[in-house]
Amino acid sequence: MADGIGQQLFYAQIRLIDPDNSGATLCSGRVEIYNNNRWVTVCDDGWDLNDAEVVCRQLDCGPALNATRSAHFGKGTGQIWLAGVSCSGSESSLTDCLHRGFGSHDCGHYQDAGVICSEIRLTGPQSTRCSGRVEIYHNNRWGTVCDDGWDLNDAEVVCRELECGSALDATQSAHLGEGTGQIWLDDVTCSGSESSLTECQHEGFGTHDCTHQKDAGVICSGVPIRLAGSGSTQCSGRVEIYRQKRWGTVCHHGWDLNDAEVVCRQLDCGSALKATQSAHFGERTGDIWLNEVSCSGSESSLADCQHRGFGTHSCGHREDAGVICSGIRLAGHQSTQCSGRVEIYHNKIWGTVCDHGWSTEDAEVVCRHLGCGPALNATQSAHFGEGTGQIWLDEVSCSGSESSLTECQHRGFGTHSCGHGEDAGVICSGETLFKSRTSGRCSGRVEIYNQKRWGTVCDDGWDLNDAEVVCRHLDCGTALAPPKEAHFGEGSGPIWLDGVACSGSERSIIQCQHRGSEKNGCTHHKDAGVICSGARIRLTGSTRCSGRVEIFYNNTWGTVCDDSWELNDAEVVCRELNCGTALKATKSAHFGEGRGSIWLDDVDCSGSERSLTQCQHRGFGKHDCTHSKDAGVVCSGVPVRLSGSTLCSGRVEIFYNNTWGTVCDDNWDINDAEVVCRELGCGTAQSAAVSARFGEGSGSIWLDDVDCSGSERSLTQCQHRGFGTHDCTHQKDAGVVCSVILPKPRIFMIPAGKVEWRSDVSITCSISPQSQQLLQGEFTLKQISGSFSQTKPSTTNSATFKILKVDFDKDGLYQCEYSYDSSISTSDSVTVSVTDSRTPILRYVFLPLVLFLENIALYFYYKVIKKQKSDKKENDEMDVSRSEEVEAEEEAVQEIE
Repeated sequence: MADGIGQQLFYAQIRLIDPDNSGATLCSGRVEIYNNNRWVTVCDDGWDLNDAEVVCRQLDCGPALNATRSAHFGKGTGQIWLAGVSCSGSESSLTDCLHRGFGSHDCGHYQDAGVICSEIRLTGPQSTRCSGRVEIYHNNRWGTVCDDGWDLNDAEVVCRELECGSALDATQSAHLGEGTGQIWLDDVTCSGSESSLTECQHEGFGTHDCTHQKDAGVICSGVPIRLAGSGSTQCSGRVEIYRQKRWGTVCHHGWDLNDAEVVCRQLDCGSALKATQSAHFGERTGDIWLNEVSCSGSESSLADCQHRGFGTHSCGHREDAGVICSGIRLAGHQSTQCSGRVEIYHNKIWGTVCDHGWSTEDAEVVCRHLGCGPALNATQSAHFGEGTGQIWLDEVSCSGSESSLTECQHRGFGTHSCGHGEDAGVICSGETLFKSRTSGRCSGRVEIYNQKRWGTVCDDGWDLNDAEVVCRHLDCGTALAPPKEAHFGEGSGPIWLDGVACSGSERSIIQCQHRGSEKNGCTHHKDAGVICSGARIRLTGSTRCSGRVEIFYNNTWGTVCDDSWELNDAEVVCRELNCGTALKATKSAHFGEGRGSIWLDDVDCSGSERSLTQCQHRGFGKHDCTHSKDAGVVCSGVPVRLSGSTLCSGRVEIFYNNTWGTVCDDNWDINDAEVVCRELGCGTAQSAAVSARFGEGSGSIWLDDVDCSGSERSLTQCQHRGFGTHDCTHQKDAGVVCSVILPKPRIFMIPAGKVEWRSDVSITCSISPQSQQLLQGEFTLKQISGSFSQTKPSTTNSATFKILKVDFDKDGLYQCEYSYDSSISTSDSVTVSVTDSRTPILRYVFLPLVLFLENIALYFYYKVIKKQKSDKKENDEMDVSRSEEVEAEEEAVQEIE
């Protein structure tokens, strides 16, 4: 061994060492980094599985199994080079991760960090952490396994070794892609109880008669998970995961519905109804495996979500997390979140419900159980298509008040006299609906169903956060605009909600603060609406804030081609996912190849759009790409905002561990401010404010001793002491004053396209500042070649203008101007094209004739009036002359007398 110090591996200036040679392998040991001709260690402050994952990948080892602490592999000597390491898990090198600064620490070598990486890995085009082509590490090289004799016992050993649960399938014939290079094992024969694949019988390393067309693979269930505790059921209970041969719980810090959604899907228990906290299902004893879990909701396993690392926590069992899953789902042709064929989960199998006696009362129980509002219809005769497999319930009879369908009377699980042609279904109100004569599936007037009546929402306080909740609830992507003043036409009937105030994270608009049902002073001319992007977006193949970009369109997830893919495009994705700023726009399937549809190609964003689908592109599904060109992003993962002042000046706050916190002003300078201003799209830094110039914040102080060069794309890329490590109070909160660069306004017109003569037009102007602040500026709608111009204040970052009974003088191009703090930004233009649908003979013959006759009539009218005035004048003059004659006669008579 080199240097006589046991097994070690050198690669990219990092190695793993076990001085005692006590079980260390090529892929496990104390972490050491090469610096200034010396090997130095890493302190275990904050050391977790994400950090270990980066080390294992950097050393070309398998997945990280453990992040060891407290000098598990013995104490090192010399300098301690890194402390407070915080990796997202996607970095290519440990030194790319956030840390306190090289050589900055308060540790001793009794805190030296280490890793245990697997010498087996799963890889391939569609691989995940727990499924893929099997490869093992031998003689410093990765190689595959031949599928001769490959069976479920062999796969079971691999899954257990990777702590991926039980084996679901042992794939053959390069089902998960062909490997390259060495084939290490052939004729593997495991009993299923071995701890490592290399312990099983085989022909010997490198001895085989195979090609890579016979590469073996596995599909594992994932990290084992179960629901337990007092009052638990098959689909509700305290969440427990199995690791290192022990069951342990999950701490409720940051536990929310997204996390519960992953658990329910992993257990095949339908959708999440509630994420319980504070040991709702009772306290367990023993291990607490996970803490500060943060899922996007799309992960396939809870262990795939961000967390502090297995076993790293500051919790007690009184904080055990739990879930309540629906145990019921709606499926079938054209099914939605709130309509479809009813299926229930029993004995770990999904099955349907027979429609014998199926009624609105039964449907009411299903809809309420799923949080989908009242039932609109109880469908029969496989309205949503025939299911397969088990039929669990028949002759269901509910009163309508039960909390679950299984509480209703029925013949018993599996007892029936039906075929799948009689599968029952439901159509629920879904609580929220878009309605108007001009709306599409993802834009329109918002209406909710209450007390068996549809009603509207008043636009008092209506803003993008409220619209965001509606769009997400309806699976319509992100909110683009919150139109007001009956932009989509006036509704009728009750106005159910007023003064709606959502944070933006609620699952339904009725969960937001509001004034309640019918307690408002609104009329329907203030009906609220939304315009949604129509497409969801997610990142796959890595972490919550880095991965392959996929969008959901036409009920299918698909990828984005990397033609012209650049940082502006990535910026839009990162902002849409609330993942901070874009650090990198990856190409060439950097995060692995997707499959299925490729939805977008030649994407061209300015960087200010609220949704990727708002950017210019070739059209959905139009491309000349393969999945080898799938685009991806790496985001900072830490959003930043300014509080206490205006759009581009204020107290700096960052979002970390699900909490907004401030930055201490120690060493705060113009370089640091420059990074913040650029990250927020606010131009250049004018000054770096200190001593809580914009007011004192509250809660966490996340960063201290920030030291930026000024070229970083995100504040968290700068050197600092580590998240939460500081010696400050809020009296030292840092701030910035930036130059203002206003976002480009967006303009929407209803109806779009041609406008009928004498009908009404509604045009909405809106902006989406990156900081999501309300700017309180002004919108002006201008006719480019005409006299029309109106100005309105922007109380919700949008304004709606109405042009009533349009005439042909309103025909032409219109633009929105947004003005704020002496700056002006202008939108693209829309065309108001006024048309007259009346027949040509009416428009081009009869109408001009009428106008001609009207002019003639007016001519004679004025001529008659003029003659009448002339005659009157002559009569008046005659009257005067006659009067003078009479007076003369009277005077003559008097003289004679």
